[in-house]
Amino acid sequence: MPLKLSLKPGEKFVLNGAVMQNGDRRATLVLQNKASVLREKDIMHERDVTTPARRVYFPIMVMYLSDKPDDKAYDEFVLRMTEFMNAISSSDVLQQCVSVSRDVMAGEHYKALIRCRKLIEYEDERLK
Repeated sequence: MPLKLSLKPGEKFVLNGAVMQNGDRRATLVLQNKASVLREKDIMHERDVTTPARRVYFPIMVMYLSDKPDDKAYDEFVLRMTEFMNAISSSDVLQQCVSVSRDVMAGEHYKALIRCRKLIEYEDERLK
């Protein structure tokens, strides 16, 4: 099933590891086959990895964007997810963590990123 991306003027995105930027007008791209795509708002820079949930998100993003995810990113994910889960008492959030972990183990990194964003939202609410 094709993926349709509607891009704002100047919006950046990553497509199979290549950073791309839209021109000065809105544009629509239709990807006809499977590709790793992240929009600018979903890309996390290493300097932004400042909280436990973001430390979980970052290695998942690295695995998603990599042609061949390495054990280092996976090991980092396992370490950070374990730390995060040990600090959480909410059963709903812990279940979300289990779902993220299952997605990662199944190689469904994009699904894991979507779920992990909910962990970041939860964390942001708690830190306010």
